[in-house]
Amino acid sequence: MINTKINIAGVEFQNPIMEASGTFGSGMEYSEFVDLNKLGAVVTKGVANVPWPGNPTPRIAEVSSGMLNAIGLQNPGVEVFCERDLKFLEQYKDTRVLVNVCGHSAEEYIEVVDRLAEESRVDMLEINISCPNVKEGGIAFGQDPKAVEEITRLVKKHAKQPIVMKLSPNVTDIKVMAKAAEAGGADAISLINTLTGMKIDVERQSFVLANKTGGMSGPAVHPIAVRMVYECANTVNIPIIGMGGISTWEDAVEMMLAGATAVSVGTANFYNPTATTDILNGVIEYLERKNIDDINDIIGIVK
Repeated sequence: MINTKINIAGVEFQNPIMEASGTFGSGMEYSEFVDLNKLGAVVTKGVANVPWPGNPTPRIAEVSSGMLNAIGLQNPGVEVFCERDLKFLEQYKDTRVLVNVCGHSAEEYIEVVDRLAEESRVDMLEINISCPNVKEGGIAFGQDPKAVEEITRLVKKHAKQPIVMKLSPNVTDIKVMAKAAEAGGADAISLINTLTGMKIDVERQSFVLANKTGGMSGPAVHPIAVRMVYECANTVNIPIIGMGGISTWEDAVEMMLAGATAVSVGTANFYNPTATTDILNGVIEYLERKNIDDINDIIGIVK
């Protein structure tokens, strides 16, 4: 028997495969395609203190080997999320629940974190620091190491669950941001979030997305994500959830060899609804073929 269990900040997962926030709803939307009992965790879409309408349309565009999105973290707010989505997830006892938290100010983050402290079904919090900090002129929290450390420390003071800081790749040096999150008390980090991109319609001579720019994800960003995970794994002493263009079991294994303890599958869910379980099966077959009886033995072994 192969041991697929991993541990992040004292929370045990039955396996390291989860899906990336914003690509899977909050589990309910994909439950007719995927047996959620088989996932290591369900990572919910972003949850704010109040409903967010998101950006104007069009807000999704296909690009070579990936996609752009400018959804704008549309969500119904934390109260609806707790009453509807968390109650739905209560039936999946062996699958962990990571709630992605978003906000435009420290106060907004804290309001959500305080509300979720009451919910026993929430195992961990993933803090999306790619949100624009409206009090600092719109720069994302995750693009300033001082802001990363400060928001991490504030959230940590309020959180009853372990916190995972989701890092933005749109920075000069990802290692600096990882160290800032660790200094602020993060229990783990997840990376990468999307890269900022743009697409222009040459016939209409206009932007394809109403927002002009969007987050680039998909297979094209995978090598960048692997590099950043590797750099952070060799910089900080906290676990990493790796993501970015994972669409095959090879991608997942590669990310773990680089230093990720767990992996999140994102864009692949849009064109292959069973991507998560397909990847899990592939990883297990790989371990069997390599005569590796504990998945933890492959984490970060490539130096």
